[in-house]
Amino acid sequence: MAVTTDRDQKGAFVRPSSIAESVHERIYERIMSLEIPPGARIPIDGLARELNVSQTPVREALTRLEREGLVRKAHLIGYSASPQLTHKEFDDLYKFRLMLEPESARQACLKLTPTTLARLEAAAADMEKGEPPVDRNSRYSRFARADAHFHDEILRIADNNFVRQALNDRHIHLHIFRLMFHSRVTQEALEEHERLLAAFRAGDADGAYAAMHDHIERSRDRLAAAFE
Repeated sequence: MAVTTDRDQKGAFVRPSSIAESVHERIYERIMSLEIPPGARIPIDGLARELNVSQTPVREALTRLEREGLVRKAHLIGYSASPQLTHKEFDDLYKFRLMLEPESARQACLKLTPTTLARLEAAAADMEKGEPPVDRNSRYSRFARADAHFHDEILRIADNNFVRQALNDRHIHLHIFRLMFHSRVTQEALEEHERLLAAFRAGDADGAYAAMHDHIERSRDRLAAAFE
């Protein structure tokens, strides 16, 4: 497998770009699986030693994770894992989703083409296959990202950039998946996605609305246990 490299403005070798991606994935998996708990400090030097890399790819990874909403940076303190959703934030988030995503599914169904349906099918399939996971942590964190991509594809097809941006800015799916690290979440979500896809395949816009509404409500009920 070819490894691409980065060079600075003078053309000097910097490092394989795959290192930065690998470091990002490893930190991401630890955050999503709660190995790095919400609110915990993330020392750059300690991570660099643990991962046997320089501090540069660690800084790049944390900057990217900050954009993804999974870490925060405070002046004179450094990076820490973003705090977990509060119960009220969780409730508000699901009310927000129920207002926007079912109607977006209806609109996506009305605008669906063979090409965009194939794109949705591929996004759904990616949640079940893809590269073999290293362990349970990587499987779960990978599913979270694939789930976010599937929902974003529906929003993209619905073609309302205000709605898509509003949902993406909150990094909704990544925060939700941090609430519960359990295989039941992934299996039931896959079954609900399949019902949603069935409505899309049938061109049933009202069915797509109902399937998305049901999926979000079931997701809320599954994850509410995290606050008990």
